[in-house]
Amino acid sequence: MREMFRIIKERLSAGEDLVLVTVVASSGSTPRGAGARMIVGREGRICGTIGGGAVEYRSQQIAAAVLEERSSKEHDFSLTAQDVQKLGMICGGAVKVYFSFLPAYDESALRAADNAEAVFAKGQDMWMLSDLSDEGRIGIYSEETGFLGMEGCELLRSAMGRQPRRITTETSDIYIEQINSAGKVYVFGCGHVAQELVPVLQHVGFRCVAMDDRPEFASREVMPSAEEVLLIDFERISDYITVTEEDYVCVMTRGHGFDTVVQAQMVKTPACYIGVIGSRAKKAGVFRRLREEFGCTEAELEKITSPIGLSIGAETPAEIAVSIAGQMIELRARRNKRG
Repeated sequence: MREMFRIIKERLSAGEDLVLVTVVASSGSTPRGAGARMIVGREGRICGTIGGGAVEYRSQQIAAAVLEERSSKEHDFSLTAQDVQKLGMICGGAVKVYFSFLPAYDESALRAADNAEAVFAKGQDMWMLSDLSDEGRIGIYSEETGFLGMEGCELLRSAMGRQPRRITTETSDIYIEQINSAGKVYVFGCGHVAQELVPVLQHVGFRCVAMDDRPEFASREVMPSAEEVLLIDFERISDYITVTEEDYVCVMTRGHGFDTVVQAQMVKTPACYIGVIGSRAKKAGVFRRLREEFGCTEAELEKITSPIGLSIGAETPAEIAVSIAGQMIELRARRNKRG
């Protein structure tokens, strides 16, 4: 979404009309769920995707008509057996797509895009609001900016959560989705696995802070994809960061001794995920030390996922990175569904 807002600002400021195409509801086995977006201009799709295939192709045609009509609209794709065959899909379902017409130089959209970049840069929670009436306006909300691009109310503010929601009243019809989270991934250790992991996590929307106690590893040259790189003392982690319930922790230092010291501190935090690299055989010894030397309780040890990652037979650093990313994506999806 950060790139989409950049393009919205750039194109609208240059005098182009745009259409923001958003999946606002889906059911069954559809290509993309609610929240999938793409931007369409006079030349066709500019960026983003709502799943590809015939539904996206047809949506581009509808977006072209919206540009001509200069009016927003909603369209339902009901993928019955007959529709599936007609559209060339391999499965059924239903998709509700909204086409927001954004006129050139639109002040509210430009203001929202400007402020969205500032919120992204600060790493704060942010929600996007789409007016699903004929107006098709877009806006953002964060605690710092308040409502920008459209008027808000307490009902909308109370609807802000991890799960997308559509709020319909007698006077408004608003689709709300969180597009940035203050949560981060704290990666302890900048070795081979971390160097593969951070780019993968960054690519799928996680914000990573990479840390090591070795200056030659805790550097931007080694970890270019990290949002932040810190040289720290593993014995005093709280001097450098504060871990919240929105944060993920990946422990992969250069040795089990350092891993154990980090784990002893992390289990005292409300982190939603603490994954530790290592074998099942070594896990028992580490847990024994955590109990005996650091006084960790069984409830605290249950917070730890070790070995880290999904069990997919991963062996190389790149494969292990994929397994870890998959596990974190799965957890993020479960948390988002709970709202």
